[in-house]
Amino acid sequence: MAHEVEKMVFAGEVPWHGLGTQIDSETGFWEAFDNAGLNWEVDTKPLFTGEGERVSHRAAYRTSDGRILGIVGKRWTPLQNRDAFEIFEPLVDAGEMTIHTAGSLRNGERIWALCQLNQDNSEIVAGDEIAKFVLLSNGHDGKLAVHFGFTPIRVVCANTESLARGSKASKLIRVRHSRFVKQNVQQLRDVMNFANQEFEATAEQYRYLASKGINSDDLDKFIKIVMGLDGKLEDDISTRSKNIGIQITQLFENGKGADIQGVSGTYWGAYNAITEYLNYSKGRTANNRMDSIWFGQNATMSQKALDTALEMSSSA
Repeated sequence: MAHEVEKMVFAGEVPWHGLGTQIDSETGFWEAFDNAGLNWEVDTKPLFTGEGERVSHRAAYRTSDGRILGIVGKRWTPLQNRDAFEIFEPLVDAGEMTIHTAGSLRNGERIWALCQLNQDNSEIVAGDEIAKFVLLSNGHDGKLAVHFGFTPIRVVCANTESLARGSKASKLIRVRHSRFVKQNVQQLRDVMNFANQEFEATAEQYRYLASKGINSDDLDKFIKIVMGLDGKLEDDISTRSKNIGIQITQLFENGKGADIQGVSGTYWGAYNAITEYLNYSKGRTANNRMDSIWFGQNATMSQKALDTALEMSSSA
């Protein structure tokens, strides 16, 4: 199945996936929302068998064009795009964050907004920094819950380092209806302050990885564990998997920022080789990679890479 960006906007430099229409500081909050193609609503309607018998599930559809977005349970209630995005409005208006990207995937089945916190970046080593972002994602297909969480992005190559929906901080808020959030703006600001603490805690993990060297044997073991190949005989590993391993090794040696002191030859460099592969290579298209790094298999693999790097480096 193709995982395509239907429409999106971005601010600043072109995102790592090279997609979207640019907006600037003069673009208003709801103007950006409109430009992202999100000014539409979702409703549900009954489903019937071929014999005309009504079934318990319903079809979620986009009211603007009637497109079926997914099959949902009878208690499923859509969270409208406008209601979801209102969570950001007071903080963007107050200058505490800036819209970075926003749009829809899979012809409206999933929507997202990625906002950058207007706070100082976290420096891992000299020349390698992590910027701080907030990701809101919502599924209109009945498969993805509403999530509001935090994700660091490596500035040197603009790739997602850790996934918002998998982080501890992402459990802070599950967006049910934005009116409750707008009535508690101060609570949101408190959450943002806590998010900054979470970012710094994550940055400390990255700095720890940057302080630990990795040899070629452990790099090979690290890659195999992340790929689910640990313990397999060489003859049992497919040519495709071997080629991916070679590609990740090459990224470890020559990838984006690999020549920076503290990245080169460290577990931090090994982890970044995995995330660079996930962001730039794994998947058929840039659309596919963006969907997967936030919502799918690549997200799981990225988290596994971080957990494995921390575990292996602690005994190095």
